[in-house]
Amino acid sequence: MFAAGGNAVDAALAAAICLTVTEPTSNGIGSDAFALVWNEGSLYGYNGSGRSPRGLDAARFFGRPEMPRVGWDSVTVPGAVDTWRALHGRFGRLPFGDLFRPAIRCAREGFPVGPVTAASWAAMRARAAPRSAFARSFPAFVEHFFPDQFEPRAGAVFRSGAVARTLEEIAATGGESFYRGRLAQEISSAARDAGVALREVDLAEHMGDWVEPLSVDYSGYTVHELPPNGQGLSTLVALGLLENRAAQVPSGDTDAATHWLIEAMKIGLAEGAAHIADPGHMRVRAEALLDPAFLSRRARDIRGDVAGSVYATPPKAFGTVNLATADARGTMVSFIQSNFWGFGSGVVVPGTGISMQNRGYGFSTVAGHPNAVAPGKRPFHTIIPGFVTREGTPDMAFGLMGGHMQAQGHLQMARRILALGEHPQEACDAPRWQLREDFQLIFEEAYPGERIAALRRLGHPFAGRAPDIVFGGMQAVRRLPGGAYTAASDRRKDGYAAVC
Repeated sequence: MFAAGGNAVDAALAAAICLTVTEPTSNGIGSDAFALVWNEGSLYGYNGSGRSPRGLDAARFFGRPEMPRVGWDSVTVPGAVDTWRALHGRFGRLPFGDLFRPAIRCAREGFPVGPVTAASWAAMRARAAPRSAFARSFPAFVEHFFPDQFEPRAGAVFRSGAVARTLEEIAATGGESFYRGRLAQEISSAARDAGVALREVDLAEHMGDWVEPLSVDYSGYTVHELPPNGQGLSTLVALGLLENRAAQVPSGDTDAATHWLIEAMKIGLAEGAAHIADPGHMRVRAEALLDPAFLSRRARDIRGDVAGSVYATPPKAFGTVNLATADARGTMVSFIQSNFWGFGSGVVVPGTGISMQNRGYGFSTVAGHPNAVAPGKRPFHTIIPGFVTREGTPDMAFGLMGGHMQAQGHLQMARRILALGEHPQEACDAPRWQLREDFQLIFEEAYPGERIAALRRLGHPFAGRAPDIVFGGMQAVRRLPGGAYTAASDRRKDGYAAVC
């Protein structure tokens, strides 16, 4: 896209569209998406998440342990296609159809599956085996992703004429077919055949929102996140707590400093789990959780000598792609797109290759909770783009995919890059910790054993080590003094940093 005269937004969108083809384990045409864009002196935010069907019978989910993870009941209106056209309409330079050409070529001619993607794809193989319960429930999924017993392995070539044709139709209609045309009819017809509430009117009424990003100051920089229904607020709360107690937080990458990060993140996750929801249903304004008086009060709950207790449970999630772009004119983009749990809901609209996300799984089944499942409502979202400025100038577009690891990853990257001065790739390569849903800690295999022991002595519950892929994948572009850029891409994912 750069070679064709496009800008950073064109490049980001073309990459995002292509990833629906080449990394279907994490996202698809039926995904949701969010973005932060720095353009001509201002930072813009876009919430491209969809809402539950207006005809949803929410009462039947109350009292269950959780929302359905697969099937049409887990599907909300996909917002990725709307996000593509909204960002292109405001900032794009190339014709909209040009952004689809690489993806259409990959779908029609085939592409070699990357190693990390292949591993996730192969993990689905046994579940989707012929005559399995999953295969009986989701025959279109098996037909699409495992045609002729396709064996997903690194380098195996996968192609889909159905996806190529769908992308061509979206490109030719400016996305209109997906929400008000033939593709919308195909989606709603499949939903009707399954006996669920999603209808053409739900697709036709979908529209993403331009939103004002939230921010906190941290270590001489300003960190920006999108407001709810995403979990970026949890990161900002944690950073605000650390900034409030900056005099007490030890310097350097030490055991004691890590303890402070974990304690701040626990509070951020707990506050997020209690309050984050569709903004129209929140009982506490997001800005109130970033108020200096609130942060000062909550910061006093952190002790430097012992781990504290928390009670709320953050949501679970997996399966996302993230990218960052920048161009010579100074435009920078942080873009994130996701099917939520792996391949998503398991629903593939027959004949189209559209795999539907399962974002409805993010709703609470507790009646009265701000995030309780309801018709026409956006669920809690885990995917969050991030951005950093310094004294009103752009510094870094970044993101870290990986479910509820994302807020924690943003915190760890902000600490390493902004406070410790590490290069984004150095910070990206460093081993990570993660607070699980029950607030026990897990660590990457490479995490220093002596630090784990020190944290355990402070009272942090230890749940063991876990594979690298559990700890997310970061992508970042940072603007250097003088206007040059440097970039980072996570070894944990199929990605790389490219200069065009």
